[in-house]
Amino acid sequence: MSIRVSRNSPVLLKKSMRQNDFLVPTRPVDFDRKLILDAFAGARVADVRDAMDMCGMHAFGSMQPEIHLITFGRVVGFALTTRYMPFIGTVPKLDAEGYRAWADEYKSTIAPRPWQDDIQPGDVIVIDQCGLDVGVLGSRNTLRCMLMGAIGFITNGGVRDTDDLRERKVPVWAKGTAQTMVQGRVRFESCYQPVEVGGALVHHGDVIVADGDGVIVVPREFAERVAGIASQEARLDLDIRRTLEAQM
Repeated sequence: MSIRVSRNSPVLLKKSMRQNDFLVPTRPVDFDRKLILDAFAGARVADVRDAMDMCGMHAFGSMQPEIHLITFGRVVGFALTTRYMPFIGTVPKLDAEGYRAWADEYKSTIAPRPWQDDIQPGDVIVIDQCGLDVGVLGSRNTLRCMLMGAIGFITNGGVRDTDDLRERKVPVWAKGTAQTMVQGRVRFESCYQPVEVGGALVHHGDVIVADGDGVIVVPREFAERVAGIASQEARLDLDIRRTLEAQM
């Protein structure tokens, strides 16, 4: 069963299968995405952290160090938030062919990705999966998301297929690696709602900056102000480093 949800029209999808009331509200994105991305160009996580501190925002924004770079890369984009929760139920005893059919049905009805068809260029997929060591992210679904415009992935759980992700240069920040698939372990709960990942509150549409120093979240209402200061910090730091490098 396919599920189609638009981020621009709030709906509540109710499924007949066990556990699932799919909550899919939206939070309208009411600013110029390109303008914000351009404003953050060149700014590192360290620059953004300094800029938020200069704005008095010491207490929030930075994800804890456990959410770290698994593959490689740097991204500046907009959070597309989704949440998966623990599955409580039994797994049927099946042969390999029956198990594959059951797993396919599970992934389309209990652990679907209704947000995937709604990805916009510049989105960073932010997944709250309750810290579970489950491969909600893997090689195939990340590549599908990138084909639709996603530029990076962040999760407070595990990610699998990491060798493939590195080979294909997919930027992923996560708590760690995982070997397991979703069936019998997690269920989809909601998307486009506020989530907590690495101790940071993330709203759908917030600005995400991520690099080797980790991940920082800029509330979208402060994005332009923070971007202006962060870009200044980046330029100042670059000038100082160039001066020092010239003396080496």
